[in-house]
Amino acid sequence: MRRTASGLVLARIKTRADFLRAQKGRRQFVTGLTLEACASPKDCTGENACRVGFTASRKVGGAVERNRAKRRLRAAAASILPLLGRHGHDYVLVAKSATLTRPFPALLEDLGKAVIAAHAALDGKAGAISSEHRIASHGNT
Repeated sequence: MRRTASGLVLARIKTRADFLRAQKGRRQFVTGLTLEACASPKDCTGENACRVGFTASRKVGGAVERNRAKRRLRAAAASILPLLGRHGHDYVLVAKSATLTRPFPALLEDLGKAVIAAHAALDGKAGAISSEHRIASHGNT
């Protein structure tokens, strides 16, 4: 576990069952990575902790490329999740082949957008915004 400057503790997801549970949660696709997010089980979370895991399939490349992609994802998560992550949530960052070639600032931006979109979807705000938009557009016609 690693405590960040914001006070959020970043713990690691290590078991297959936790990765599979995150896979069933909200999935956000961006250019440099795929983010899977869900609420942590009650028995796994500390008072101010979120959990994060990293994965890269053989589609990304050989062992050297997969390890490099996961290192880039770990660095991006260490920069973004303390700012945008929520305690009591699990995040799995899935590498794509673009993870290797994407400039690091763009990768940070991708992760930030994915985290914000995942939180909005988990909170149900995405549906509320679209329904408000429909109501407003019907009122103008």
